[in-house]
Amino acid sequence: MTLETRTSLPMVSTGCACCAPAPAPASEQTVPVAAAAEPSAGAAASYPVEGMTCGHCARSVTEEVTALEGVDEVRIDLVAGGTSTVTVHGTAAPEAVRAAVEAAGYTAATT
Repeated sequence: MTLETRTSLPMVSTGCACCAPAPAPASEQTVPVAAAAEPSAGAAASYPVEGMTCGHCARSVTEEVTALEGVDEVRIDLVAGGTSTVTVHGTAAPEAVRAAVEAAGYTAATT
Protein backbone atom coordinates (compact mmCIF):
# COMPACT_ATOMS: atom_id res chain seq x y z
CA MET A 1 0.00 0.00 0.00
CA THR A 2 1.39 3.36 -1.02
CA LEU A 3 0.58 6.55 0.80
CA GLU A 4 0.12 9.58 -1.38
CA THR A 5 -0.42 13.22 -0.64
CA ARG A 6 -3.51 14.76 -2.13
CA THR A 7 -3.88 18.46 -2.62
CA SER A 8 -7.23 19.95 -1.69
CA LEU A 9 -9.25 21.53 -4.45
CA PRO A 10 -9.17 25.34 -4.34
CA MET A 11 -12.31 27.10 -3.18
CA VAL A 12 -13.92 29.74 -5.33
CA SER A 13 -12.48 33.02 -4.08
CA THR A 14 -15.81 34.84 -3.97
CA GLY A 15 -18.01 31.89 -3.09
CA CYS A 16 -21.72 32.05 -3.64
CA ALA A 17 -24.45 33.72 -1.62
CA CYS A 18 -25.95 30.43 -0.53
CA CYS A 19 -22.68 28.93 0.73
CA ALA A 20 -20.32 31.83 1.44
CA PRO A 21 -20.16 35.35 2.85
CA ALA A 22 -22.34 38.07 1.36
CA PRO A 23 -21.65 39.11 -2.24
CA ALA A 24 -19.93 42.37 -3.13
CA PRO A 25 -22.00 45.55 -2.77
CA ALA A 26 -24.30 46.43 -5.65
CA SER A 27 -22.13 49.44 -6.48
CA GLU A 28 -19.39 47.02 -7.56
CA GLN A 29 -21.70 45.01 -9.81
CA THR A 30 -22.75 47.21 -12.70
CA VAL A 31 -23.94 45.18 -15.65
CA PRO A 32 -26.77 46.64 -17.77
CA VAL A 33 -30.15 44.90 -17.78
CA ALA A 34 -31.33 43.60 -21.13
CA ALA A 35 -35.06 43.26 -21.74
CA ALA A 36 -36.55 41.09 -24.46
CA ALA A 37 -40.03 40.22 -25.64
CA GLU A 38 -41.31 36.92 -27.03
CA PRO A 39 -44.56 37.46 -28.88
CA SER A 40 -45.74 33.84 -28.58
CA ALA A 41 -44.95 33.39 -24.87
CA GLY A 42 -45.83 36.84 -23.53
CA ALA A 43 -43.39 39.37 -22.16
CA ALA A 44 -39.98 38.24 -20.97
CA ALA A 45 -37.26 40.22 -19.24
CA SER A 46 -33.67 39.12 -18.63
CA TYR A 47 -31.57 40.16 -15.64
CA PRO A 48 -27.81 39.63 -15.40
CA VAL A 49 -26.88 38.33 -11.95
CA GLU A 50 -23.37 37.90 -10.51
CA GLY A 51 -22.36 35.35 -7.88
CA MET A 52 -24.62 32.40 -8.64
CA THR A 53 -22.26 29.44 -8.85
CA CYS A 54 -24.31 26.29 -8.28
CA GLY A 55 -27.67 24.61 -8.62
CA HIS A 56 -28.59 25.62 -5.08
CA CYS A 57 -28.03 29.29 -5.99
CA ALA A 58 -30.27 28.93 -9.04
CA ARG A 59 -32.94 27.13 -7.02
CA SER A 60 -32.96 29.89 -4.37
CA VAL A 61 -33.46 32.60 -6.98
CA THR A 62 -36.07 30.56 -8.85
CA GLU A 63 -38.12 30.03 -5.68
CA GLU A 64 -38.07 33.74 -4.75
CA VAL A 65 -38.95 34.99 -8.23
CA THR A 66 -41.60 32.32 -8.90
CA ALA A 67 -43.47 33.45 -5.76
CA LEU A 68 -44.09 36.88 -7.34
CA GLU A 69 -47.49 37.75 -8.75
CA GLY A 70 -47.43 37.81 -12.54
CA VAL A 71 -44.53 35.36 -13.01
CA ASP A 72 -45.38 32.58 -15.45
CA GLU A 73 -41.93 31.01 -15.80
CA VAL A 74 -38.35 31.54 -14.60
CA ARG A 75 -35.33 30.29 -16.52
CA ILE A 76 -31.74 30.59 -15.35
CA ASP A 77 -28.68 30.25 -17.53
CA LEU A 78 -26.08 29.49 -14.85
CA VAL A 79 -22.52 30.61 -15.54
CA ALA A 80 -20.37 29.61 -12.57
CA GLY A 81 -17.71 32.27 -12.04
CA GLY A 82 -19.38 34.64 -14.48
CA THR A 83 -22.60 36.52 -15.08
CA SER A 84 -25.67 34.29 -15.02
CA THR A 85 -28.93 35.31 -16.69
CA VAL A 86 -32.34 35.11 -15.03
CA THR A 87 -35.15 35.30 -17.59
CA VAL A 88 -38.65 35.96 -16.26
CA HIS A 89 -41.74 35.36 -18.42
CA GLY A 90 -44.89 37.16 -17.36
CA THR A 91 -46.02 40.56 -16.19
CA ALA A 92 -44.07 40.96 -12.93
CA ALA A 93 -42.61 44.42 -12.36
CA PRO A 94 -38.82 44.64 -12.86
CA GLU A 95 -38.45 46.24 -9.41
CA ALA A 96 -40.21 43.26 -7.82
CA VAL A 97 -37.99 40.80 -9.69
CA ARG A 98 -34.84 42.64 -8.58
CA ALA A 99 -36.13 42.66 -4.97
CA ALA A 100 -36.78 38.90 -5.14
CA VAL A 101 -33.27 38.27 -6.50
CA GLU A 102 -31.89 40.39 -3.66
CA ALA A 103 -33.99 38.46 -1.11
CA ALA A 104 -32.28 35.30 -2.38
CA GLY A 105 -28.89 36.88 -1.66
CA TYR A 106 -27.85 38.22 -5.08
CA THR A 107 -27.97 41.48 -7.00
CA ALA A 108 -29.64 41.88 -10.37
CA ALA A 109 -27.85 44.66 -12.21
CA THR A 110 -29.76 47.79 -13.13
CA THR A 111 -29.46 50.08 -16.13
